[in-house]
Amino acid sequence: MTRTMSAALALAAMCALPLGGAAQQKRPMTFEDFIGFPVPGAPQIAPDGKAVVYTVTTYSLKDNKGTTRIWMAPLDGGAPARELTAGPGSDSDPRWSPNGSELAFVSTRSGTPQVWVLPMAGGEARQVTDLKTGASSLVWAPDGRTIYFVSDLEWPPKSKLDSLEDGYPTDARMWDHLLYRHWNEWRSGLREHLFSVPVAGGASKDLTPWDRDVPTITLPGDGDVSVAPDGSEIAFTMNPDSVVTVGTNNDIFVMHPDGTGRHAVTTNRGDQNTPRYAPDGRYLAYLSQPTPGFEADRTHLMILDRQSGTATDLTPDWPLSVGGIVWAPDSRAIYATVEERGRVGVYRIGVPDGARTRVLYGGTVGAFSLGPQGRTLAYVHSTADRPQEIFAAGSDGSAVRQLSHLTDKVVVGLDMKPAEDFAFVGADGDSVHGFLIKPPGFDPAKKYPMVYLVHGGPQGAWLDEWHPRWNYQMFAEPGYVLAAVNFHGSTGYGQAFTNSISRHWGDRPYEDLMKGVDAVLKQYPFIDSNRMGAAGASYGGYMIYWMEGHTQRFKAMVDHDGVFNTVSMFGSTEELWFPLHEFGGNPYGSARDLYEKWSPLNFVKNWKTPMLIVHSQHDYRLDLSQGLQAFTALQQMGVPSRFLYFPDEFHFVTKPRDRRLWWATVLDWLGSYLHPEGVAGSR
Repeated sequence: MTRTMSAALALAAMCALPLGGAAQQKRPMTFEDFIGFPVPGAPQIAPDGKAVVYTVTTYSLKDNKGTTRIWMAPLDGGAPARELTAGPGSDSDPRWSPNGSELAFVSTRSGTPQVWVLPMAGGEARQVTDLKTGASSLVWAPDGRTIYFVSDLEWPPKSKLDSLEDGYPTDARMWDHLLYRHWNEWRSGLREHLFSVPVAGGASKDLTPWDRDVPTITLPGDGDVSVAPDGSEIAFTMNPDSVVTVGTNNDIFVMHPDGTGRHAVTTNRGDQNTPRYAPDGRYLAYLSQPTPGFEADRTHLMILDRQSGTATDLTPDWPLSVGGIVWAPDSRAIYATVEERGRVGVYRIGVPDGARTRVLYGGTVGAFSLGPQGRTLAYVHSTADRPQEIFAAGSDGSAVRQLSHLTDKVVVGLDMKPAEDFAFVGADGDSVHGFLIKPPGFDPAKKYPMVYLVHGGPQGAWLDEWHPRWNYQMFAEPGYVLAAVNFHGSTGYGQAFTNSISRHWGDRPYEDLMKGVDAVLKQYPFIDSNRMGAAGASYGGYMIYWMEGHTQRFKAMVDHDGVFNTVSMFGSTEELWFPLHEFGGNPYGSARDLYEKWSPLNFVKNWKTPMLIVHSQHDYRLDLSQGLQAFTALQQMGVPSRFLYFPDEFHFVTKPRDRRLWWATVLDWLGSYLHPEGVAGSR
């Protein structure tokens, strides 16, 4: 057995182990269980390699928010983890000082997010920034005397219209360029800039006083600021274009620590991000999507020789994309997360030869850190039936061990089934992969209704993970079999498969999804073909609208933030490079025919299946008007329909009370038409 196989089996075995105590009757998970699970993240191994700090977020229905604290656990697992921070507000983004004597973090304890520093030998944390717009994304200088961070500021700083605000302010907004809003926030009159602040105390300095966002806010990488090991240079990601919404031209720039000497070290018109200096200073690694305007291009791992200026692609022949990256301390390898067939693992990639070794695989690995001797990995891990916890392993994938135990006591009593793989022949004769999750108390002799999930992106994928929003176990809990297909366009199956959805939104993916239904009905006789529902968000919501006009196989539909009218979507979304690439141009010229061809609006005459629509006021990716138009169409066609509107959410529903209402409404709607046992509101 190979070492990689041993590591994967060890990890899988650990996740499947009983968590202690006598055998007990397991029960289905409730929403209170789900919202009550603490969520760990952002592990950072100490410079001496003995401990790891990480964040833990807990959610409160009473307070209707999440609160984040910083915890620490010994890497040898010899002592229990302990909470490092407490008090008002939240604490996040922990970063060790180079010598490990202090821990910097972002805290809202003083009202706004500011940089604080905690002495690890004992004592109280002290605040080192005091900016109106707060701070985030901390990076220490190698000498431990300076911290770099990013913050928003008013831009331009002064306006001739400011005098109109004196005594008579308004909530009006004004803009004269694109990208005036992004995701869920208005960006008119704001810029994000890179600052520095002395750790010992002093004023913060704007190092990038230019009319650009530094680092970029569009298609950011996994941390877009890095400092050279000798402290002589800062690398960052910036889009130099005057209009950033029509392209993905992010480049890596470098400058001196005082902000002078700025120049680009990449010039590709695609997306370059996530700069990382090698510990010995020879190379600057970064991630590259070379195709201009394509946000789902294959992500290559690049290294730039800082002396010669020569860039080398370490993954030129790999069909998979590289995710988060961390240098090995000896500068001879880079560790990277890689999505692969519905899982996310870790690979070791040699420098400069690019030799690849899979280190971890099974479930989903999130953020991770590498110890100072390069011997230990600390990482976030989850599966479809186990929430996130902090794990550690050898850098070769051996000796997997669980460091945090945030959810063990509850999980041991829950009846949650793992994700099972299935595959079938889909569009173009390609193999298509999916997951199936059985409900609590599953009995193969019974017939069960099925909920069919459609993922967003569209260049995304369903993973073997504990999803924070579209959670498999929450869907399965009322008695549903859950099926989720990674159709053409999905990531993790090679770039050709991912590329295949562009300009083909309604044919290949739809064919895969319908063949997927056929496949699970044939393979799993316990699924009741007369009681099937479908649900999806974003592109998944688009596909729900598309299926509404092309099939009547489902008894109920749930659409969250979907695309209903492709033409009007273009005029109201913010990152225009996306529809420009997906439809081959804008809808005002020759690409109009393709927008019309794939618009669900044009098939409303066929709509008959009852549908629940969910949309939010602050969704600037897919404007609220998309959901309103679709609901009007349903009502005009006489189709049973309901609209759930969130005035204070965006593309994702995040507040605990809103999430509770979302789940209650979605499951009630499905239960009204699929009639599973135990679903409130079923008839």
